[in-house]
Amino acid sequence: MSDKVDSGSADVDNLHHKRDIARQGGGPDKIERQHERGKLTARERLELLFDKDTFFEVGILGGEDVEKPDADGVIAGYGKVNGRYVGLVSYDYTVKGGSMGEVGEIKATRIREIALKSRFPMIWIMDSGGARMDPKTGFGASENNDRVALFAHTGHLFKEEALMSGIIPLVGAMMGPGFAGTAYIPGLSDFVPMVKGKSFMGLAGPALVKEVIGEEITENDLGGSKVHCEVSGVGDLEVEDDETCIQAIKDYLSYFPDNCDLKPPHLEFKGDPTTLLDDKILEIIPDNTRQAYSMHRVIKMILDSGQFFEIKPKWGKNMITGFGRIGGYSIGIVANNPMSYGGVIDINAADKAARFVWICDAFNIPLLFLSDVPGFMVGSKAEQSGIIRHGAKMIHAVAEATVPKFTIIVRKSYGAGYYAMCGKAFDPDLIVAWPKGEISVMGAEGMVSIFGKKLLDAAPEEERENIIAGMADMIKPLLNVRQAAAKAYIDDVIDPRETRRILFQALEFTKEKKIFRHPRKHGVYPV
Repeated sequence: MSDKVDSGSADVDNLHHKRDIARQGGGPDKIERQHERGKLTARERLELLFDKDTFFEVGILGGEDVEKPDADGVIAGYGKVNGRYVGLVSYDYTVKGGSMGEVGEIKATRIREIALKSRFPMIWIMDSGGARMDPKTGFGASENNDRVALFAHTGHLFKEEALMSGIIPLVGAMMGPGFAGTAYIPGLSDFVPMVKGKSFMGLAGPALVKEVIGEEITENDLGGSKVHCEVSGVGDLEVEDDETCIQAIKDYLSYFPDNCDLKPPHLEFKGDPTTLLDDKILEIIPDNTRQAYSMHRVIKMILDSGQFFEIKPKWGKNMITGFGRIGGYSIGIVANNPMSYGGVIDINAADKAARFVWICDAFNIPLLFLSDVPGFMVGSKAEQSGIIRHGAKMIHAVAEATVPKFTIIVRKSYGAGYYAMCGKAFDPDLIVAWPKGEISVMGAEGMVSIFGKKLLDAAPEEERENIIAGMADMIKPLLNVRQAAAKAYIDDVIDPRETRRILFQALEFTKEKKIFRHPRKHGVYPV
């Protein structure tokens, strides 16, 4: 929308005219084609994202034609989102396919520098054909035939985004294509929402893939939202359309501080977070430790208004990660999911949890671990795939996290899974259990299969199942969390209805928590 006002000054009127030209992007035909694809334009997206009249655009007059500026296919600037400043680089597909050109990348660099110096979040909206190709003068070339200029600027982009990590929140929203170099922008970001059927990313597009390895494949099958949100794990959230994607960005940032030196915003909460939870929470956990139930239901009962912002819901489903609030305080949740592989921690689950813990720890978001874990995945396939290395990644992340950490043993907590889910040795500020909880090296049935092997081998085959069940029933009371409580290995066994009250109090008393580590450059991560 133009803010042009007739000033009576030729220079000022000309300025507004040039701005109006730039705001038209690639023109009506290109805008119509964008809409036909089911996508908003770059400027329509920023109007949804920013608070009214707060966005300041840098380099709107940029482009190859001084008389007809097109912002070089990139909208760059800063403004307020829900009252807080963020930086934005949004690629405009209506102008040269949103390709990365020299002027556009200079603008993008400017916004990155401003965001980092002023320490507010950075958002990229990806809808780009990748690096600009000029058939006359070569890759990324401009009129002066500067063939390396674009390489230089994109090199700075990757380095700077890596160095910004953990200082300010980074969002790489996929709302269109992002192949080749542009794929590393979301790859280096903290949060990557993807629009279903409209967004694609990969290190090479279908044409180059066919040329290099002879594989014929569509954009969607190569790097669509289903691929990256369900298979690769690069995407964090699959959404239906551009509007939902913009809202997801706003919701995500609402849980975060502007930078690593601040604490997350505390929102006003109407109600008393210390009241007991509904009796229905007592009905969720089955007596049978092998019977599945909905951990999502548990999470939503604990959180303010049942609102849970889940991260990577379709990838590594045996681990649940996401954000919520308790009494207005932001909290990150790591929970085992009994509905998927019994909640066992496999490679994807370990990677998912480790990354989430690192993000929360970087931005001072307390962590809640809801443990119902049978342990880590075992077997030849798991070992050959590196379960030790990936599991160590999760253990490393949980161990080094200095934010407030709270652990609730909801049901079982076996083996190394107990440690990975922030067991006592990992310095939780609160560790409690629900009455049906069990802590052990392994489950009762596993113990019987090992320690009763001679007895089982000697018994008739038809009697073995009954023998295992009988011996397991004798062992199970020894695993119950009351035994751990008796030895002060946990802080308490609590009534599940007290969960929200106890967590709210823990969030209150850990507000000023400080941990001092041995000085070092950085840990050596088992990636």
